[in-house]
Amino acid sequence: MDQKKRFEELSISGAPKILTTPPGPKSLEILKMQEELESSAVSYPRGMPMALARGKGATLEDVDGNIFIDCFSGAGVMALGHAHPEVLKAAHEQIDKVTHTLDIPSDTRMKMVKTLRSILPKELSRVFFGGPTGSDAVEQAIKLAKFNTQRFGIIAFEGAYHGMTGASLAVTSDSGHKDGIGPLVPGVQFIPFPYRYRNPFGCPDDMVDEFAADNLERVLDDSHSGYSKPAAVILEPVQGEGGTIIPTPKFLQRVREITSARGILLICDEIQAGLGRTGKMFSFEHSGIVPDIITISKALGGIGFPISAIAYREELNTMPPAKSIGTFRGNMVAFAAGAEALNWMVENKVPEYATELGEKVMARFRETEKKSKILGEARGIGLMIALEMVEDKTTKKPSADLAKQVRKLAHQRGVMIEVGGHHNNVARLLPPLIISEELMMKAVDILEGVIKDLETGKSK
Repeated sequence: MDQKKRFEELSISGAPKILTTPPGPKSLEILKMQEELESSAVSYPRGMPMALARGKGATLEDVDGNIFIDCFSGAGVMALGHAHPEVLKAAHEQIDKVTHTLDIPSDTRMKMVKTLRSILPKELSRVFFGGPTGSDAVEQAIKLAKFNTQRFGIIAFEGAYHGMTGASLAVTSDSGHKDGIGPLVPGVQFIPFPYRYRNPFGCPDDMVDEFAADNLERVLDDSHSGYSKPAAVILEPVQGEGGTIIPTPKFLQRVREITSARGILLICDEIQAGLGRTGKMFSFEHSGIVPDIITISKALGGIGFPISAIAYREELNTMPPAKSIGTFRGNMVAFAAGAEALNWMVENKVPEYATELGEKVMARFRETEKKSKILGEARGIGLMIALEMVEDKTTKKPSADLAKQVRKLAHQRGVMIEVGGHHNNVARLLPPLIISEELMMKAVDILEGVIKDLETGKSK
């Protein structure tokens, strides 16, 4: 079976299919129960009100029978889509054997380790599994950096999202996640990321990456900058929640040179952009560099099983036994599913497919950008795509309301997306990497229609 046919058969046929404008009556009943019984912090059903019944490939069906094209994939978790048959088979087989072993080894665990090693650069020779979330991986990476350097500062970037726990939240820049919480982990300082569309330096836009790297070098070398020599610099090679901000390869190359020359560890957060999302197995590979530590989660569990890991250089393998522990660092089902998924990705050239399909999508969206008065910039790499919505393309005044309207109308027409960015004005697409070209282009058609209707007022 060729790749096109294989990917088409993974999803529900006939999507999208909207029988009742969401939320339908059955969804409303469940949403009401959730509102009455769960925390007020629940967020996703507010932007996409629905109650889900099943998922298959790049499609989701709600309890009212509406079928959606999933261009969100659980914030990038479902890289191989929902209910992938071969990954499910591996998970089912493991459930019947053993499901929890802490860090006591097994054939299944070693298969996951060997699989990871086969896709990692040879320099990142050590793997450590922590708690089940991406935040846990970031905590482990920071802990490892501090322990090895015996320094305690961390430099992070504006627009960063690294998680919601202590240290991972501290290196996340969004004040909305931190306001009212009080002091977090001390010693974290932020510098601008090379965000060309909203250039933080006032330089020519094509020089913003150079200025961002120069600024990092300046704050490290100027004794009056207020920055002491840190344990590490942490960054996303492609920023996710910050609005899908894509630096040039030169930026990461300069950051690697600057940190290496000063004995500062470089942590690359690959939790969202890694594992095929950008068209490479890891997003730092676009720059030809190798960091000292990387964090991995989301797609690592294959089809949503919780797991996280860090990979790092041999010389950092200094922690004594039990220096870092965690009850759920041995999820055997996640190991089985994750190893199967990663091998399937390689065998079926999924990263390469993401590159090819992403280029076709971006060709369409760039044409939409040229014609639109409210789509400020369309940007993407692989199947990590963003549409930055503005009130006016000359002033670039951000419009969070337009981005929310794009999400709402797209959802009502059968496409699920998410919103992010510095001003919550970026409509973000993270479809499963196995989405068929037909489904992806249907989603593009719908989103282009939504933007056109918002522009002309027809949506009202």
